Amino acid sequence: MDPELEAFIPLFPPADLTDPVAARKNLAELSGAAPPADTSDMRIEDRTVPAAPDVPVRIYRPHQARGAIVWLHGGGFVMGDLDTEHPWATRVAHGAGTVVVSVDYRRAPENRFPAALDDAYAALTWTAEHAAELGVDPERIAVGGHSAGAGLAAAVALRARDEQGPPICFQLLNQPELDDRQETWSARNFTDTPWMTRDKLATTWRHYLGSEPATPYAAPARAADLSGLPPAYIATAEFDPLRDEGIDYALRLLQAGVSVELHQWPGTFHGSQAILSAEVSQRQISELAGALRRALSR
Repeated sequence: MDPELEAFIPLFPPADLTDPVAARKNLAELSGAAPPADTSDMRIEDRTVPAAPDVPVRIYRPHQARGAIVWLHGGGFVMGDLDTEHPWATRVAHGAGTVVVSVDYRRAPENRFPAALDDAYAALTWTAEHAAELGVDPERIAVGGHSAGAGLAAAVALRARDEQGPPICFQLLNQPELDDRQETWSARNFTDTPWMTRDKLATTWRHYLGSEPATPYAAPARAADLSGLPPAYIATAEFDPLRDEGIDYALRLLQAGVSVELHQWPGTFHGSQAILSAEVSQRQISELAGALRRALSR
């Protein structure tokens, strides 16, 4: 493991989602301890996407933004909100020079699949319909996120393809959670890695799915056909149960004729890019923003 990251492992909360309320509180405290993000170069506005129910979003508008990304926070489908995601949404907007529509989707287990996907898709549709108001080209709208949010972004891309929905030009998938089956080598062997363990991963899927079987819109790795999807940037962490499903998804996209940039970060663990002082974290964040900036500039 990267020595700059290893020193911080004792500071991370326990990898436990058995009590969703306590887990949300722990994440909020961890996020609140982060240095405040610089928002001097952008306008930030809270809006509501009309849906059933309505979906809160927070919009970040840097000056001279080139496109937009519908951004979906991580948290195992259970944790996270607009406030905990605020530092990351700000960094994405600033680093990529893009409008970020951060989505406060409904969380499990109170709201199981497909609630979060419906909210994310409603946010995509709203963003496309309001592209002129947001000052962006409707042909330059991406989807993305971290962990469970990245899995939701991949599912939104599948649904938009299947339903001939709003065009998506790019998908930015950071350490995506894509497969409920947990059959990959990393899922079977990384049982006690920092922040994300096999047991925690299994708990996220129980909260999200309940007793219902997974569909490709819940677990995109189950999709039989990945052709016709938007180009993708996929990043994985070496010591992460999710590592191999992200790599496998990238390879299957490539085999289906989809352009993919795949970056496997050595010495990292799930969510370790939150340790901003580490040189590898700075490179990860820069690469994510750079990939999005390039995609929206084409």
